[in-house]
Amino acid sequence: MKELSDFSKVLKENGYKFTNQRKYVYEVLMENGGKHLNSQEIYELVKNKYPDIGVATVYRTLTLLEDMELIDGVDFEDGFRRYEVIKGEEEHRHHHLICLECGIIKEMEEDLLENIEDEISCKNHFKVIDHRVKFYGYCSDCLEKRQIREQ
Repeated sequence: MKELSDFSKVLKENGYKFTNQRKYVYEVLMENGGKHLNSQEIYELVKNKYPDIGVATVYRTLTLLEDMELIDGVDFEDGFRRYEVIKGEEEHRHHHLICLECGIIKEMEEDLLENIEDEISCKNHFKVIDHRVKFYGYCSDCLEKRQIREQ
């Protein structure tokens, strides 16, 4: 989903009102695609646009958007649930590369698990709908810094 008009339509189709609070939360998520913001970061950004919004409203809106499968909440084991907009007709969510040094999170769009899913399906009579993979390691900047420290 790309447009606010689409967002408004989806809300109404599901029996929800299109409010400024929901609009600003969704806008912030769209504007920060790929950043994997946590709820507090989202709240701070929304508050800049809509100073009267409360933190509870942001939390409720994130829950609603996630329940409606408009956004995805991901846990990177750092104590926060982070959110991103689900892109169009993604068959699978993308994978994430997480740096253990600086904490940067990169998206990896390649789905390298299709053959494994096919094998699971054939051998186990199990239809895989989705999977989530997180790779932990060091980004190129942190690798470079580590090499310099080791010299």
